[in-house]
Amino acid sequence: MTEAAITTSGLTKSYGDVHALVDLDLDVERGEVFGFLGPNGAGKTTMIRTVLDLIRPTSGRASILGLDTHRESVQIRRHIGYLLGDLAMYPKLTGKDTLRYFANLRGGVDWTYVDELAQRLDADLSKKVGDYSTGNRQKAGLIQAFMSRPELIIMDEPSTGLDPLVQQEFQAMMREVAAQGRTVFLSSHTLSEVQRVADRVGIIRGGHLIDVERVHDLRSKAIRRVELVFDSPVPAEDFTAIRGARDVEVVDTSVRLAFDGNMDELLQVATGRHHLVDINSEEADLEEIFLAYYRGDEAPDVREARDEAEAGVS
Repeated sequence: MTEAAITTSGLTKSYGDVHALVDLDLDVERGEVFGFLGPNGAGKTTMIRTVLDLIRPTSGRASILGLDTHRESVQIRRHIGYLLGDLAMYPKLTGKDTLRYFANLRGGVDWTYVDELAQRLDADLSKKVGDYSTGNRQKAGLIQAFMSRPELIIMDEPSTGLDPLVQQEFQAMMREVAAQGRTVFLSSHTLSEVQRVADRVGIIRGGHLIDVERVHDLRSKAIRRVELVFDSPVPAEDFTAIRGARDVEVVDTSVRLAFDGNMDELLQVATGRHHLVDINSEEADLEEIFLAYYRGDEAPDVREARDEAEAGVS
């Protein structure tokens, strides 16, 4: 099949006066890791549940692998893996029994591959699910999403509870899927996670798809929090004049600021006029990036209503 992995056209979902998804037009190509970015309550989970025919759209349509998501939803399930954001499993079953249950629903899987995935994710499948930590439950969920080698894997906040080493292995698994010509759709509110693995990203806010960009282009928009440490106090005015600098704050011998400009210009001022002792830089979280580039976010009461809707009200 040559059709896109996921296609939506005018996809809309409303809960009364709350518009959780508005006229979503999106194409996710085969063989890519596609990141779906947005703060909590932006409409990410509503989009996934609507595309998977778990809830019905108010209007618009969608297809997965060229198949209509409503009329051919049963056939679609033979070709996809899915990890939902609020994963729940039978607490009295072991991890192995849980995976066996899902495997039987699919008509069987390659258990050698399941064991390989468990080893890579450091997952102990002999314990009961009720004894699992959040991270270990997530590992079992990831294994069930990958174990049938589906053509499309859809995951909603999949890194919850995973330690950094497991996250690194999980990212390698996603890239391997894409290298085989299969597709990963990764919904997340964590920009750093998506940047490390995705080819392209879609940005959603308030139910609207704001933009679709390649990761390289998105990185150029990322605001950074920078702290400069000097051997003596420096005037804030030296840094407020730099293009891309905002929220400049001087505390003793440190200068803290949000920065989305040319780092060379910042360092020229820092080292050319003063004696720089240390520098710390970290990426701002996604919420800050949205506030900086996409002003006019929804009111808190609207977000609260959408959060309730995404929790399962249809």
